[in-house]
Amino acid sequence: MDAVRAVAEPRRREILRLVWDEELSAGEIADRFDVTFGAVSQHLKVLRDAGLVTLRRDGKRRFYRADREGLGPLADYLTSMWAARLDALAELAEAAEAAEAAEAAERDEKSEGTTQ
Repeated sequence: MDAVRAVAEPRRREILRLVWDEELSAGEIADRFDVTFGAVSQHLKVLRDAGLVTLRRDGKRRFYRADREGLGPLADYLTSMWAARLDALAELAEAAEAAEAAEAAERDEKSEGTTQ
């Protein structure tokens, strides 16, 4: 399976995001999902077969990390996609905070009007 097809699946993109900057064990990765360990293991196999993650064994444990060289030009694309998602999340949080402040100000105005 080529790299583009491997990252087309949302869970595999999320796994890549998790192991982008740090090495995680298969169990640590699986704990972040609401699917079985076996399902996460299959996603890791697809990513490994596509050359997108590296595997390091330590006894019975397996550790994964994104292989940015294996990703080639996809690395820049994924980085910009995740940055855009973070920007959008920040904008939503700011909008929610502004709406909450406006509601609080409106409540304050109403309570001042009833006390006069």
